[in-house]
Amino acid sequence: MTPTSLGLPFVDSELESRVRSKLLEIEKELAVAVESDFDFVNEAAHHLLEAGGKRFRPMLVVLASEFGDARSAAVVPSALVVELTHLATLYHDDVMDEADLRRGAQSANARWDNSIAILTGDFLFARASEIVAELGSDAVRIQAETFARLVQGQIRETVGPRGGDNALAHYLSVVADKTGSLIATSARFGARFSGTSSRIERALTDYGESIGTAFQLSDDIIDISSETSDSGKMPGTDLREGVPTLPTLLALDSPGDSQGRLRELLSNPLVDGDQHAEALHLLRRSPAMQLARDEVARHTAAARASLESLPDIPARGALSALCDLVTIRTS
Repeated sequence: MTPTSLGLPFVDSELESRVRSKLLEIEKELAVAVESDFDFVNEAAHHLLEAGGKRFRPMLVVLASEFGDARSAAVVPSALVVELTHLATLYHDDVMDEADLRRGAQSANARWDNSIAILTGDFLFARASEIVAELGSDAVRIQAETFARLVQGQIRETVGPRGGDNALAHYLSVVADKTGSLIATSARFGARFSGTSSRIERALTDYGESIGTAFQLSDDIIDISSETSDSGKMPGTDLREGVPTLPTLLALDSPGDSQGRLRELLSNPLVDGDQHAEALHLLRRSPAMQLARDEVARHTAAARASLESLPDIPARGALSALCDLVTIRTS
């Protein structure tokens, strides 16, 4: 299997052609969906859209729709809803993180200011709400539940674990809310709006939750292990900023005198360049990295298990290949 520019290896050329065609249609409709009559709003709303992105969530909508009637007119609008919601959260996340870069380009808050970034995110949420309203009350309810989880995850991440909470368990639940929930809804929308059975919809929703969580956790590992990054951030950025991630939490929880220096470094802000470099060096060689990879593998195994009850069609093979891809990218 050879990875395509979609980032996913396809073994069925007809499926690949259908997915590419549908994603091109979605891309055109996204550009229309973020348009405004006011030039400045138009520019700000197009800013991150034009910076690119994997379009992972729309792709999952399209692949899930293959289990029903992929030609359904509701498939594209439902893909717009999840991607516009995702884009809106990026504007807000950059304000929360005080980020300067997003997808290798200047973040909206750095280009303009925090108020503009927040309001642009709100504008995109509004656009997503307009579209989801056309899909019916069930779609509105699902979107509202998903949005509640996204916000809850962000709040819980901001507040941090409370006294007596397990830091790792807290982090994994935050990742499930902040990332897994919207990816689960992407698969659910693809299934629901192509007319699949409730059983298939449930299986695909479970798959989305697991693969979405695994994908975020694999990003945590790549932030530490890679010499370069395609995320627009320098490797070790989260480490430098003291943002808890899977490898650092596992390292802090690792027993043994050999990990003492690493735990000491991770317990304090790494504002010093030499200390950051030392911590990155030690963390890359820590047993915590393999434990983190094992955690990713656990979630991809759960995602793969969700596929077992689905019809054996090319889309199922593509979704299974995505499990392999997430696992391989951390090895």
